[in-house]
Amino acid sequence: MKLSTRARYGARMMFELALHYGEGFCLLKNIARDEDLPEQYLTQVVIPLRTRGLVVSERGMKGGYMLAKPPNEITSP
Repeated sequence: MKLSTRARYGARMMFELALHYGEGFCLLKNIARDEDLPEQYLTQVVIPLRTRGLVVSERGMKGGYMLAKPPNEITSP
């Protein structure tokens, strides 16, 4: 199966958020650094993830992104 770049980056982002689940919100720049992905592209990838309720976001100093529910409860549609 061939995945688009957007799908691959989204999966890598979800994996990184799952690794840090329970530690609070993760900044996109940290995810981009850890996964060696372009931060600007991640800003576009996170929008559909947030719209579908897989990711929640928080603004401000302690803000960022995290999974909306525990990693073991996230399944493919």
